[in-house]
Amino acid sequence: MEAYNLGKEDCFMHKKTILLAGMMLAVASSASARDQIRIVGSSTVFPFSSAVAETFGKTSSFKTPIVESTGSGGGLKLFCSGVGVKHPDITNASRRIKSSEVKRCAKNGIKDIVEMKVGYDGIVIANSKKSPQMKLTRKQVWLALAKDVPNAKGKLVPNPYKTWADVDSSLPAQRIEVLGPPPTSGTRDAFVELAMEGGCKKFPAIKAMKKINKKKYKAICHSIREDGAFIEAGENDNLIVQKLNANPKAFGVFGYGFLDQNSDSLQGSLMDGVPPEFELIANGKYPVSRALFFYVKKAHVGVVPGIQEYLNAFASEKAWGPEGYLAEKGLIPMQDGERKSWANAAKTLKNLSM
Repeated sequence: MEAYNLGKEDCFMHKKTILLAGMMLAVASSASARDQIRIVGSSTVFPFSSAVAETFGKTSSFKTPIVESTGSGGGLKLFCSGVGVKHPDITNASRRIKSSEVKRCAKNGIKDIVEMKVGYDGIVIANSKKSPQMKLTRKQVWLALAKDVPNAKGKLVPNPYKTWADVDSSLPAQRIEVLGPPPTSGTRDAFVELAMEGGCKKFPAIKAMKKINKKKYKAICHSIREDGAFIEAGENDNLIVQKLNANPKAFGVFGYGFLDQNSDSLQGSLMDGVPPEFELIANGKYPVSRALFFYVKKAHVGVVPGIQEYLNAFASEKAWGPEGYLAEKGLIPMQDGERKSWANAAKTLKNLSM
């Protein structure tokens, strides 16, 4: 009887071993199903990420990572959808991840996220060099593009301004036509927070509302008109650039990097008297600037080949340093100490802390 029981246990253990081996094989097969890093996210970070990916593919033993431009919000949605090789490993963002997005990630099993700050970027309002360069203030930008604006009595009314001269007589009498990113874009988020809200709070009554009713204040300052003056042109900033070249009277909202790459045909508007130039964005004098990031799924490191090495390549002085190849593409580098700190975060895979 005892011998029979041992036989049953042996049989059970044998089946268990086969089951575990099968599970391990399945995991291995899943991992080997993708031997290429997959990156999604911000259209602003896209050219920098693509440049690193291309260099990484040429100078390492790993395959060139696949980089897709989906917008910051769209990228974080894909990134937070789950763990496993069918989900992206990295997402680029032209703004910092929101606490609500961190919670969504956690809900889908993504507990450990590595945050990487890339550098800085300015948001520009640009037009064709075939037209005069504009000198704008954030207040004028808000009045031109806000959904509702104060009338002469201070009451909020639907935006009545048709031309730039309607906003301010010092501006040209041409129709307000601004091409910009959709709400899913990190560039759009930064634009409404830095440019639109920056202009909105120049009105004391609206600024005072922030302490009384923050939700209403944000709705007033962040809402962009939908009557055709602002045209959502998708996540592809290159498309906006093409349309500006075709229509000299239109303006476009996008990152400084795209302006830098197209400086032969486009020019950036002065903002509060400050031109969108490399040094002025780097030292914070240009008023519409923001930090750029990417986020890494820690659970994928060691499963999808090359993730750690890609991080190290991005955080190298050859890439993001003042004389690096990303600066040539328009990235505004961080200061020496800040770069060193973030390079260390890349090497140690430091977890995100909010």
